[in-house]
Amino acid sequence: MTVFEPADAHWQARCHAHFARQAINATMGIELTVLRPGYCELEMPFDRRFTQQDGVLQAGVPAVLADNAGAYAGLGLYPEGSDLMAVEFKINLLSPGIGDRIRACAQVVKSGRTLCVNDIDIYALTGGTAKLIAKMQQTVIRVDRSAAA
Repeated sequence: MTVFEPADAHWQARCHAHFARQAINATMGIELTVLRPGYCELEMPFDRRFTQQDGVLQAGVPAVLADNAGAYAGLGLYPEGSDLMAVEFKINLLSPGIGDRIRACAQVVKSGRTLCVNDIDIYALTGGTAKLIAKMQQTVIRVDRSAAA
């Protein structure tokens, strides 16, 4: 496994501040639970407001969680003033999304000058059991924060 180095000493504070500015995180109850260089875990409570007709998560919900986890796995590897934006992802929905909580675990596979490729697993957590419900492959691009607006 590749060992990734953060871009600067303040990378964690930058990532946490960036996370706090995303309204979707508050709306969906998403929490940043683990953050290491090249790795991130996000969790949210299972919420029936985000389910489809059969009571399981609508497909876009694990995609949002995984997309954000991938971006935060990579963000600290880039210098201050950087943003990461998805340019491509593919998600495989493997099992119905239902549980007490939903967790996305993102690992950077390759971090380049402008592109970062991530591998993300999404789990439904019930009690002490984690069930893999989706898998995402994601590519994000580094942009200057001023240019992203």
